Formats: sequence, structure tokens, C-alpha cells
Amino acid sequence: MDSVRYQEALDYLYSFIDYSIERSFRYSPELFELSRVSDLLSRLGNPHTQYPSVHIAGTKGKGSVGAFIESCLRSAGLRTGLYTSPHLQHFTERIRVNGSEIEKPELVELVDEIKDIVPQVPDLTTYELITAMGFLYFAHQEIDIAVLEVGLGGRLDGTNVITPLTSVITSISYDHMHLLGNRLSDIASEKAGIIKEGIPVVSSPQQYEVEVLLKEQARQKSAPLVLVGRDLLFASLEHSLAGQSFYLWSAEEQASMNAYIESGNTGGWSPARFETSLLGYHQISNAATAYAAIKEIEKAGFEIDERAIREGFRNTTWPGRFQVLSRTPTVVVDCAHNRDSALKLRIALDDYFPGQNVTLIFGASEDKDIAGILTELMPRASRVVLTQAVHPRAASPEFLKEFTRTYGRAVELISPVSAAFDAVMKSVAEDEVVLATGSLFVVGEILEHWDELKQSKDSILSSEES
Repeated sequence: MDSVRYQEALDYLYSFIDYSIERSFRYSPELFELSRVSDLLSRLGNPHTQYPSVHIAGTKGKGSVGAFIESCLRSAGLRTGLYTSPHLQHFTERIRVNGSEIEKPELVELVDEIKDIVPQVPDLTTYELITAMGFLYFAHQEIDIAVLEVGLGGRLDGTNVITPLTSVITSISYDHMHLLGNRLSDIASEKAGIIKEGIPVVSSPQQYEVEVLLKEQARQKSAPLVLVGRDLLFASLEHSLAGQSFYLWSAEEQASMNAYIESGNTGGWSPARFETSLLGYHQISNAATAYAAIKEIEKAGFEIDERAIREGFRNTTWPGRFQVLSRTPTVVVDCAHNRDSALKLRIALDDYFPGQNVTLIFGASEDKDIAGILTELMPRASRVVLTQAVHPRAASPEFLKEFTRTYGRAVELISPVSAAFDAVMKSVAEDEVVLATGSLFVVGEILEHWDELKQSKDSILSSEES
């Protein structure tokens, strides 16, 4: 496959309106509306109607919940499609079938397939084109079911042209406020826009005002609502850096769960036990949300037994989410990019690495709640290195430094991200934790650099052996 043709295909997609690189725009029906995507898909033969789908919106956890669901469905023998955005390292991560990324030649063929049709639909955006291509590829691949992650918001997102088997809304918190609104209820209202008439809804545990709004939206749409934390319960069991185990049980089973606990875990009944390699208590909540969604998919006629769910959870991977790259020294990357996810990250740090010094490699986009993120992370850091990813929205280290002055920490400014990482690794202590976070783009660049370092090391070892 000619890499030039692949790059030309990407250049073509990015030549359209790309709001993901804009520093300021309005999330409004004037810019984001579904008629363009619907028109394009109609001209492509409505590929999104050729298979059932699961639709996932939310502020945090969308990708992890989607990965859990897809892995379980695949373990049950179904041919799956998974559509996510943005990507960490490679564009092809966005469109996957049966766990495998779309091949570069296939992406080029898709672009060639839509090129003659695209001019017939004015003002299409990059994201709308990619979304349509995902739908089209899944149809070509004759999948059994698609798992689709919303890109931004929900109500006006390009994926919201589907009628899913179930809608899933993960944890909602403050993010993209300049686009979705400054009140949590405004943000939740946009996410709840994926709720369809009569279609079951599954929600992760939510803050009170979000829960109230989701209940009302579901009631208005006559959409049965399954609320994790109310209808489906979960509890952590054991955890280590190798993974964690947890219990899941229904509200109807609570009396049995009470008896199980009171018997010292020796009763005849026991709750369902699962394992995952994804770390952090929040991933148990994400797994519970995925489990509830899978149960709704079962009700639609799919056979997914507990064995498949156990295997699916156990095999789920989702890079960049409290991912431990190394143990000697400890290197962790996490895509936390709002205050709530930074809080969850700090809790995970204290849980897995209590009392250990943390060197923070931090970079963020200008439009994020930088002050809020640093409020959670700075008190935990003994050393701070500010950096800048290669992205139009990335804040400069000098800009970030203004947010760190009140924490009494000396900070270093090192760019690019790879240079910041190398500088830290040259002086890291054995018992220290290196944490890179603040932006998906920062994590992506470190993962790419890490792969290069591993390849270089492997190359040196190979030459020595020969």
C-alpha cells in the first residue's frame, strides 16, 4: 500500500471544515445539524440502517464502556463494529471490525468511494465524513452489531441519525462548557439528545441534577431507564496493577446480597463476579454500565451468556486510561482532561501508589478547565513538567505556568512532549511515579514515543545477539 495515497486520503478528509481543531465555535444547529449526514448517508444507500447499533454519549467513560460492550459482544460470537473518536495514535483506531482497526488500503478505498458523492452535499464537515465512512465500512463488512460513540454532545452529533437497540449515557461532568453550556443540566440535556422514543436507556451513576434530567427525558420519550447504582449495583472486590475484580447484582437481588454478606460470603447464593485489566474504581462503574447495556441487547434477541461477558470484560483493553507503561520505574499515562476525570485519576493514584512521589508531565488544550484539572493534580505532584502537544488547540507551557503559581511548586517548561518525557526519565527515582496527563494528544504522543523507544531497544538487543 502506497503511504502517499493513505496520506492523501487523510489530507482530503481534513480539507473539510474540522471543528475539532477550532479554538472557538458555537455548538448550535447552524453548525451542527443532522440533515447533512442524513443526506450523505441516503446517497450512500443508508448503510447505518443495515445493522443494529448501540449508541453511547457522556462526558467521561464513553470509550471504556464502548470497549467493554464490543469485547463482550465479540466474545459471544458476534461480528462487531466499533466507532470512536478522536484517536490516540493512528487515525485507523476510529473504525474497527472484530477488534481490528480498518486497514489503510481500505480507508483509501472508502475515500475514493465517497469522493464523487460528497460534492452533492454542501458544507459537510470532517467529522461527518468520517462518521459516514464508518457506517459504510461496517455495512461492507456485514457486521452483526455496531457500537457507536458520540463525538461531541449528542443531540446534534453526526452519529445521532441511528435508531439504536439501546442508548447509553456515561458519567456527565463539566467539559466543553463554551459549547454545551455552563450548567451541568445544559450539558446533560445535550447528551440526553440521543434518547429515542421507546428505546431503552442505560445510565451510569450521575450527579443528582443530571439524574433528575435524564429521568424526565426518558419519561417524556417513554424510554425505559436503567440507572446503574439504583437498578444494577456494583462493588470492588480485589485490585492490583495486574487488574481488578468486582461484583455485580441487581436491585432485586439486594436481599440475597445482604444475606451473602452477613453469612461471611458462605451462603448458597453469590453475586456475579467479573475481572478486568482496566484500572481504577471508575472502570468498575463503566463495566457495570456496559453490563446493563448488554442485558438490554439480550432483550432485543441476541444471545450473550455470562461466560461471554466474563471473557469480554477480562479481555477488554483501552489504552491511555490509567495505563501503566512500566513498573521500573513506574510510568502511567491517563487521558484526564476535565476536573472530574482528574479527581478520579488522583483517587486512583492514591489507591495504587499511596505515598509515592509523583512527577507530573502535563499538557492541555486551551479550551479545557486547566485550573480545575490542576486543582486536583498539583497537590499530588512533587515535580511538574509542562509541555505542549502538536495540536492547534494545545496551550503553550508559558500559558499553563500561570495556573501553577499558587501551588508552591517549581515547574519546568519542556517541549515537545517526547523531550519532556526523556528529560524526566533521565532523573526519575526507582520509587517515583511518572504521570503524563491533561490531554489525549499528550498521551498519544507519549505512547508513540514509547513505542519508538521500545523498538529502538529491541533493535539494539537484536544487533547484539547477532
